[in-house]
Amino acid sequence: MTRMLTQTILLCFVLSFSACSSGPSLPEYTPDDLGPNQVGYLTFEAVDASRNDRSLVIDVWYPADPASTTGASAATYPLSAIFGMESDVALDQVAVRQDSLALLIFSHGYGGINRQSIALMEALASHGFIVAAPEHTGNAQNSFTDTFDAAASNRVPDLSFVIDTMLNRSADADDIFYNRIDPELLGALGHSFGGMTVIGSATGWAGAEADPRVKAIVPMSAVIDREIQEDERESENGGFSAEQLGNITIPTMLVGGTEDISVPIENNDIAFSQITQAPALYKVAISGANHTHFTNVCDIGDFLIDTGFAKENWENMGAGDLIDPYNATCTEEVFPMAEFNRLLNIFVVSFFKLELMGDEAFQSYLGAEFASGEPAVELNMK
Repeated sequence: MTRMLTQTILLCFVLSFSACSSGPSLPEYTPDDLGPNQVGYLTFEAVDASRNDRSLVIDVWYPADPASTTGASAATYPLSAIFGMESDVALDQVAVRQDSLALLIFSHGYGGINRQSIALMEALASHGFIVAAPEHTGNAQNSFTDTFDAAASNRVPDLSFVIDTMLNRSADADDIFYNRIDPELLGALGHSFGGMTVIGSATGWAGAEADPRVKAIVPMSAVIDREIQEDERESENGGFSAEQLGNITIPTMLVGGTEDISVPIENNDIAFSQITQAPALYKVAISGANHTHFTNVCDIGDFLIDTGFAKENWENMGAGDLIDPYNATCTEEVFPMAEFNRLLNIFVVSFFKLELMGDEAFQSYLGAEFASGEPAVELNMK
């Protein structure tokens, strides 16, 4: 936080005294760390009757009502059927802050889990957002059954169904989310295949039309051009055409890591050049970050080690798939995960605060002057 406060002071000098005194004030809580709200967490299952009773598990992080947090239990994120990882931030099923709040939908990666980016979910909730993350049945770690194209065809409808579900809960006088969601303040973010999902929500994808209720998106490490992918998929849904990208008309932030070999950052360069109708477009490149910096791989690996499960035993306990990502992301010689999370929070929180909520106090964190003080970041805007 000290570094952020120092940069904030320097930013005033860079922008000149008159700009700082007469322009938008800086936010009371800087976006690199947790915001002013305590965080609540719950999980539930919803069934989409319009799609053959398709069932989705949905996890939700939200700003908590301060009156309900005294004595509340910490949330626990399950890692298996027998144990889970306790949160240092989120509280289990406490009441929601009494306000009309923005809703964000988070979409996970291909064959992943909806709790893959807990640090970012908790940070967004602490800054006043409700974040709902579906586990995409058939394309999740616990149900990896769909083909690529089948999974793609479900993604945008899943996102729209989660919006429907959360808005219905907000309209139900007996629900914890009653009157807590502003239907005009809806955004989406996602990683990898989930990044493709949120692009699809803005332009249409894999047979699904765009959802006009989504007002701002953050695709992270999203595949744009399948020709530059190592695992090129023979599918028309493996990327996006210039026409599709040109149809995006909502604020967009593209985020990626320069060391990502799964989805090379050049994908974002293509998207940045072909998204021509968005009223605001940002491209954030984090130097040294790879594909799994956007996930909880370090938290999960460190938890297992601290619990007594040494890395050499992960294969035998069914966690062998964690070894390579952990080695590539969490060792001392790799770009520090804590620093990555700090940078991701700055830009994603500031983007949604400014472009979805209209809070101009966060504009300074999305400018070239601020980015120039972050040596690991390259920020482009148009």
